[in-house]
Amino acid sequence: MALADKEKFKKAIKEAKEKAKPRNFVETVEMAINFKNIDFKKPENRIEVQVTLPKGRGKPVKIGFFADKALAAELKKAGIVDKIITKEELMNMDKKSAKKLAKEFDFFLAEPSLMKDIARKVGAVLGPRKKMPRPVPPNIKAIEAMVKTLKNTVIVSNKKGKYLPVVHAPIGTVEMSEDDLAENAMAVYSAVLRKIPSEQNIRSVYVKTTMGPAVRVI
Repeated sequence: MALADKEKFKKAIKEAKEKAKPRNFVETVEMAINFKNIDFKKPENRIEVQVTLPKGRGKPVKIGFFADKALAAELKKAGIVDKIITKEELMNMDKKSAKKLAKEFDFFLAEPSLMKDIARKVGAVLGPRKKMPRPVPPNIKAIEAMVKTLKNTVIVSNKKGKYLPVVHAPIGTVEMSEDDLAENAMAVYSAVLRKIPSEQNIRSVYVKTTMGPAVRVI
């Protein structure tokens, strides 16, 4: 029998929401999975996985796009991304403005032809933040499909400078139902399980709101 299931997540999420004090902003609901008996010094054991949350993130996801002039004009007309960074803007970008950009946006996409320039100019800032752009064909339909996927996507990684025996992931907001949050939590849990030797390597799982106390699931 699985250590964690949807009902256990629902119960813990309900408790976490009840224990959370009222805030003047919409809190994110997060989960943490702690591991045991895994050597994360070995590259094959390191965890980095992209998870599509079946019930969405519950809040807007901001996406930036690095584009040359022709595609930039098309994207502006289509209005499918939140910001367009032209090649000229990229080439004039310094570390400070790259950091500001990384903080403001959740994901980046780019024309394949710009990937070398992006790596050279802003790779040192975006790379460690897991925000290096994904190359996408300069085709509006392909870009629309990628944007739709990313709006429900979270990156789950145990690299925080070094590889730690824990992963954290947002699974939605307090405004979402316990059922939807539990479904998202199970999507993350299942994706992480596929990356480790066994479910027995999971020490514990917790859920919490941004400012609230952690509640144990298993």
